[in-house]
Amino acid sequence: MKQNKYDDPHFFSAYENMPRSAKGGLEAAGEWYALKEMLPDLEDKHVLDLGCGFGWHCRYVRENGAASVTGVDISNKMLEKANRMTEDNAITYIKLPIEEIDFEVEQFDLVFSSLAFHYIQNFDSLCEKVYKYLAPKGGNFVFSVEHPIFTARSEQDWYYDMEENPLHWPLDHYHSEGGSGIPHF
Repeated sequence: MKQNKYDDPHFFSAYENMPRSAKGGLEAAGEWYALKEMLPDLEDKHVLDLGCGFGWHCRYVRENGAASVTGVDISNKMLEKANRMTEDNAITYIKLPIEEIDFEVEQFDLVFSSLAFHYIQNFDSLCEKVYKYLAPKGGNFVFSVEHPIFTARSEQDWYYDMEENPLHWPLDHYHSEGGSGIPHF
């Protein structure tokens, strides 16, 4: 069975109230600053977002020139919120597990995913599909994955000075083996 904890009402409520979700999406996501530097020129591109969640990245690429965006997510709750937040007919959301995607060959110029691939059991199979869906010349596959330094703490935020400048990322007990024992919510 495919992973879909986001349709659990308790889990979804906690996720929806995390600082990165409640503060306004991309700007509150610590990895976004590095990830957006990896994106190609988006003008007139056709984009696939795997694990699109609330649709933050879908809206960003459209606002920056993408011709069309297809967002895929397994969660009804995520897609309901994405649809409420999106007023753009060039963005389409599809309820589907990432492992079951099936698109036309060479349909997309960019396949994007942020913090979703840790749910995938067969990453090699997914990469083979993505390769088929990318444009033959100049297609890009840009993604991020969870890392324990970054995502282990529920705060997922920098320590700031008095002027709100980031000082450092909190890092406690990194070399201790075993589960963190710290719930995400």
